[in-house]
Amino acid sequence: MKIFGFIHALLLLNFVFVVRTDDPQGPPDGANRRSNVAPESNLRKQIAEDDSEENDKSSQETLNIYSPIKLVKAPDLSQEKDPQKVSEMLSDILEKHSKWIEKMEEEIKEIDNENPEDVNAAPRELTPEEIEAHNLYENAMYNLNRTNPNREEAYLMMERAAKMGNRRAQAQFAWFRFLGYPMSNIDLKFAYDTFKELADEGFPEAHMGLGLMYATGIGVNVSQAKALVHYTMAALGDNSWAQMALGYRYWAGVSVASSCEKALDFYRRVATKVAAEVTFSGGPATHRIRLLDEVENSGMSSGILDNDLIEYYQLLADKGDVQAQVGLGQLHYQGGRGIPLDHYKALQYFSQGAVAGNAIAMAYLGKIYLEGSENIKADNVTAFKYFKKAAELGNPVGQSGLGIMYLQGKGVPKDTAKALSYFTQAADQGWVDGHLQLGNMYFSGIGVKRDFKMAYKYFNLASQSGHVLAYYNLGQMHAIGLGMIRSCPAAVELFKNVAERGRWGEKLMLAHQDYRAKKPKSAFMQYILMAELGYEVAQSNVAFLLDKGDIGLFRDHTEELVRALQFWSRAAAQGYSAAQVKLGDYHYYGLGTGIDYETAAAYYRMASDQQHNAQAMFNLGYMHEQGLGMKKDWHLAKRCYDLAAETSNDAKVPVALALIKLQLLFKWESLKNSPLGIIFHLDENIASNWDLYLITVLTLILGFTIWLMRPPQQQPGGAPEQRQQQPQPQPQVEQERNARVPPEEEVQ
Repeated sequence: MKIFGFIHALLLLNFVFVVRTDDPQGPPDGANRRSNVAPESNLRKQIAEDDSEENDKSSQETLNIYSPIKLVKAPDLSQEKDPQKVSEMLSDILEKHSKWIEKMEEEIKEIDNENPEDVNAAPRELTPEEIEAHNLYENAMYNLNRTNPNREEAYLMMERAAKMGNRRAQAQFAWFRFLGYPMSNIDLKFAYDTFKELADEGFPEAHMGLGLMYATGIGVNVSQAKALVHYTMAALGDNSWAQMALGYRYWAGVSVASSCEKALDFYRRVATKVAAEVTFSGGPATHRIRLLDEVENSGMSSGILDNDLIEYYQLLADKGDVQAQVGLGQLHYQGGRGIPLDHYKALQYFSQGAVAGNAIAMAYLGKIYLEGSENIKADNVTAFKYFKKAAELGNPVGQSGLGIMYLQGKGVPKDTAKALSYFTQAADQGWVDGHLQLGNMYFSGIGVKRDFKMAYKYFNLASQSGHVLAYYNLGQMHAIGLGMIRSCPAAVELFKNVAERGRWGEKLMLAHQDYRAKKPKSAFMQYILMAELGYEVAQSNVAFLLDKGDIGLFRDHTEELVRALQFWSRAAAQGYSAAQVKLGDYHYYGLGTGIDYETAAAYYRMASDQQHNAQAMFNLGYMHEQGLGMKKDWHLAKRCYDLAAETSNDAKVPVALALIKLQLLFKWESLKNSPLGIIFHLDENIASNWDLYLITVLTLILGFTIWLMRPPQQQPGGAPEQRQQQPQPQPQVEQERNARVPPEEEVQ
């Protein structure tokens, strides 16, 4: 009776679940959803049909469903009349289940033995050597991240810490040896071995390094699959570089399917970290220099101030020129244009300008004292004093500074009404901080009624001046759809802009300094890192260096041109018109790819239509003139030439020459259509050998010319007498001439 009671209990379970081992990862999400809904009715039909058959084969009992779990129909023991057979079947089922349970318990014990964890165990004490290595690492990082870093000293300290076994120092030192900065000693093998060892231990920085090496094929063979794996592992470890690299790949569709939502997720994470570190001064300025523009414009477009010009401004400032003092103060306050960020020097120049009564100098002194820096202690009282003086003179920077102090209650009681008033005054004068703070107040409903449309208006105005927090706030509004229709592409663009304002953006300037210092390999390594993170400037600079062929990291120049084509394509996709023209040149001349005039014309047209590039217009004119990649049309060629001349003054001279040539072609074509055109419609046999006939004609002309220039022939016997008789009439002529000379001339 107990056996039959147990049988009835088992009948309550209609099915047992057996895990399939052929597909441990399972199907896509969509397949899982289908398997849970649609097949249910078929499942019940199958059960009803099988109930009438007692001894079906196992293949008929199993219902194959596309799922990681396979449903197997349980045997209907109520239909079995032989108690002995029922008992054997139950014993077999129980034995199998007991074996599965024992196997699972053994596997759990093995896992516990491999990863023993004692939650009550005290953390291991560090040895003196480990403590020293840790301190060296921390000091080295401090030196690297300070306002005026001492990179050489940081390199030596990091090297010592790495040799003493500090893992984080080893990862950072491997990056030093990979990038060749701050010391120009690139060692790819050392970097790869170190990255590999640390990646096995789970260090995100090491995974990022391996991902970069596999993505670019530097030091290893290219493997985009491995690069994606390492980038993903590093991103899971919250590595900002890896998150940017993945964000760019999903945004541009590089080796992965394009996905705006995934790109948004990765870029938002980085943008949030960057926005949290933005200071009142806005942080150091990142000056982005395109090497191609610098070369083509002889350095005029780089924006880097010449040393002689800086010394001239310093001379003026020392003589008391207030404008020079304020200008140098702003350059040192923000950094950029070849001048390092230095708040202490900025303080000195602003102080000189403030003594002279300059409102801008007073306002910036307030900003320096409000925030403080490494060498300047924050002082709210002094900051309020300078902001107050500047605001009384109508300076918007001072008005915005007072608004922030009243809004946050720094040195004064909180007063949102006064803050709103000062921000409004600053915004009315177009000051970016006034726009930003008004946007924040309307967004959060501080001191005013919450209004997302007004917040969007002021954030948009602030973004036009390039404020990073305005980009971030607009990105959040577009990502969520606050005050507007949600737009994932717009949010990605904004968050990408914010992410590229991170502190690592200084590597663009460091790479440019190496390029100017004749260190192309070190500059290339830093540029290619930034190119993988999605910086368009770095992508175009990598392509430029590969195009020059001065790197020496690859087999030959042909491989460099193939890689250059890839990076020109990425820069062109981000809207750089010169890169689009370069792509056209590569397809026109067959550099790194086959000759393709149609593709070349497509890139030239893209640069012409989207960016109004004069070079692209001129090239299109030439291709229309010659009928390369498009229908020959001299009227369109002239139109393109004229547009190029209207777009750029530099194009006027080559356009004038091209138009002269085009006019000659018109005349030549008219001549061919004239009655004299019969000359151009000769027999095919003659036309095919035109060069032989031309040589013959030229030879005849040359022979006739030589015949005309021959010396005169002498007549035999008559020549001597003629030579003797020629001078005889000369005396008579001379006498007649002398007779006509007046007496005055003879006296003279």
